[in-house]
Amino acid sequence: MNPYTAEFLGTTLLVLFGNGVVANVVLARTKGNNSGWIVITAGWALAVFVGAFCAAPASGAHLNPAVTLAMAIAGKIAVAKVPGYLLAQLLGGFVGGSLVFAFYREHFKVSDNADGKLACFATAPNIRNSAQSFFCEALGTFVLILPIFLLSDATFGLPGQPSGIVGLGSIGLIPVALIVFAIGVSLGGTTGYAINPARDLGPRIAHYLLPIPGKRDSDWGYAWVPILGPLAGAVLAAWAHRILA
Repeated sequence: MNPYTAEFLGTTLLVLFGNGVVANVVLARTKGNNSGWIVITAGWALAVFVGAFCAAPASGAHLNPAVTLAMAIAGKIAVAKVPGYLLAQLLGGFVGGSLVFAFYREHFKVSDNADGKLACFATAPNIRNSAQSFFCEALGTFVLILPIFLLSDATFGLPGQPSGIVGLGSIGLIPVALIVFAIGVSLGGTTGYAINPARDLGPRIAHYLLPIPGKRDSDWGYAWVPILGPLAGAVLAAWAHRILA
């Protein structure tokens, strides 16, 4: 599979399963309605595993512009590949978000909470403080990417191994999913832990464009935080890895 196709497919699956669990918990009259934060964080961890499992053999399963940026800074992928990865991830986020709407369309119709409908696509802080939210997104991404780097170190440079989340096979993807689960249950309560610009921006664009009944605005005033915060965390993680390596 072409690596850009793999990034598109993997990110689509990541968002379909990840935002899908949010929709299952938040929207009215679903089987999972009000099942809680642990269900959401577990669903997102499994979403990472599924998306990465499908993309890893071809692209290394970045599925996240922050991971791609960190890999480029660390010299693990060619800078020329970065735009293609980012575009594939953004498109995957958009398509994944659109599929969530298509899947839960009837439940969007019977749900009255416009904020909850937006939450099925994009993140938002529970307490509005952009500087604090930026810090939370940056730190959350830092503690995602640095362990990924440390986990992946042993496989960099091996023939046939793409540089990405892991080159350790399906078993190696389990620790990455557990890291995401840990971030969700421990650090996710402030901003909803986007820790991935494509996971937030792609579905947010879908929310803006789709004919969602009773929707609110797409909160573009906050949208920069889950883009720039994770990118800042990625830069810091790449620098930290250079110091530790």
